[in-house]
Amino acid sequence: MMDRLVVMFGGSGFLGRYIAQELLGSGARVRFAERDPRRAWYLKPLGNLGQTQFVAADVTHKDSVARAVQGADAVINLVGILSGKFDKVHVEGARNVAEAAAAAGVATFVHMSAIGASAQAESAYGRTKGLGEEAVRKAFPAATILRPSIVFGREDNFINRFAGLIRALPVLPVIRSQAKFQPVYAGDIARAAAKALLEDGHAGKAYELGGPHVLTMGELNAWIAKETGRHPLVADVPDALAGAMARFAGWLPGAPITWDQWLMLQKDNVAADTAEGLGAFGITPTPLAAVAPGWLVQYRRHGRFAGVKGAA
Repeated sequence: MMDRLVVMFGGSGFLGRYIAQELLGSGARVRFAERDPRRAWYLKPLGNLGQTQFVAADVTHKDSVARAVQGADAVINLVGILSGKFDKVHVEGARNVAEAAAAAGVATFVHMSAIGASAQAESAYGRTKGLGEEAVRKAFPAATILRPSIVFGREDNFINRFAGLIRALPVLPVIRSQAKFQPVYAGDIARAAAKALLEDGHAGKAYELGGPHVLTMGELNAWIAKETGRHPLVADVPDALAGAMARFAGWLPGAPITWDQWLMLQKDNVAADTAEGLGAFGITPTPLAAVAPGWLVQYRRHGRFAGVKGAA
């Protein structure tokens, strides 16, 4: 696989670093396409001499995308945002990458979407992710689409966010405590993405990637609190109040949730029973409890010394 060149758009992000490590470890060459390539320089030590390349590219600028994919054997698009110009990034950007890959004769294209992506979704995030999938399929029919649930890992902004709140607040407000998630480990998604990019048999398919357990928002916060040795008073925020805060998030400094996030929470973020998932790649999902304690220890009162006699 040393001769295979994979171009990664958005490879410098949280999930990208895990996928890059898998690809480089398999012997593939990786070209990181970033608006500012310096953001991906920290990944260079993961590869051997000449195994990594860096190029300036913006998914919303067709010319830069076309230059970035020249000579590639495979392309993966990981670019996504949680706020801002969703259409420009999730739809136009995805279309630009898929069209450029097709025009360059790239053999394999993988697009990272999300569970809940649908052109009919109420949230702008879910709707544009769905429209982005449609744009990708039109431009590159053989594309492989990966739809993960909430992704966890040492650098995530989900488990760590709640752990930080639990550490800081004596009373923990929980919004939509019954909303369900299927947290999936970043390392498992990386293995699936690498297989989709480097192995045959995944063209034209879509996979919903979830972890081994389904947890409600309330259960997830309770688990994090227990794991970090914290005992906050938990207060379920009534939907009417949470919805009002979300509606006026733009005028409320420090609002805990945006209107788009509120809309996303109205539906469970769980893989469909009929969807193919990690098992199709021969991957056994990693439980949250198997890896998260390794970094959640930082949120304990005495860090790694919690429970040690004499710890101050």
